[in-house]
Amino acid sequence: MRTSGGLVPDTLPDLHRAAGVLFDLDGVLTPTAEVHMRAWQKVFDQVFARWGIEPPYTDADYFAYVDGKKRYDGVASLLRSRNVEIPWGEVSDPPEAETICGIGNRKNAAFATALRSEGIAPYPGSLALLRSLRDAGVPMGVVSSSKNAEEVLASAGIRDFFRIVVDGVVAERGHLASKPAPDMFLEGARMLGVEPAAAVAVEDAVAGVASAASAGYGSVVGVDRGAGPDVLRAAGATGIVDDLAHLLADAAR
Repeated sequence: MRTSGGLVPDTLPDLHRAAGVLFDLDGVLTPTAEVHMRAWQKVFDQVFARWGIEPPYTDADYFAYVDGKKRYDGVASLLRSRNVEIPWGEVSDPPEAETICGIGNRKNAAFATALRSEGIAPYPGSLALLRSLRDAGVPMGVVSSSKNAEEVLASAGIRDFFRIVVDGVVAERGHLASKPAPDMFLEGARMLGVEPAAAVAVEDAVAGVASAASAGYGSVVGVDRGAGPDVLRAAGATGIVDDLAHLLADAAR
């Protein structure tokens, strides 16, 4: 039984026996969380400097206010932490608009530019787990707050592993509340045709872990990519890993 890294072996479920497994995308399946972080840093550094907002934006702000949430909710949450209120605006706002939506669209433009110029590949451990679960016939889905999820999945070459994708586009169309509300993970289970209590969620964001836990998932695996194991456990994670390779069949038993 392994105990290295962020692994907590006595609480890890055997995903190969789950009725279904629903994964977050960025930071769980692909290292796009790093691309998101750089894009947010660039945009908020500019916004904070122009408006004289203090203290400066940091990675800790990303994990506390932005990670796992729908784009505009993340902008509003971060600005609210600095006691800054600006108009919400419209989804169609141009990136230069000084609104919540404008700032969110500015970040999305920065992310899209980076993704298309750099490309993306899945984490090796995540790809190995997806192949193992597919071979075992376990239904899989993605629950991501990102509106770029379909493009990221296609770019990484892993879209065909998943029967369903609940992303920011689906959430907006269905008026689903942002994580940490349970809405998106409840919709993921419904679309996959499984009961949440019989399913497993795999998440790296504190908001996402809380979302899956409040949706009643039988197990919520926290993937520690920087949020911290204690914070993920406090949000509702029932087990922690630092790489999805720990969830392969021989590691889960």
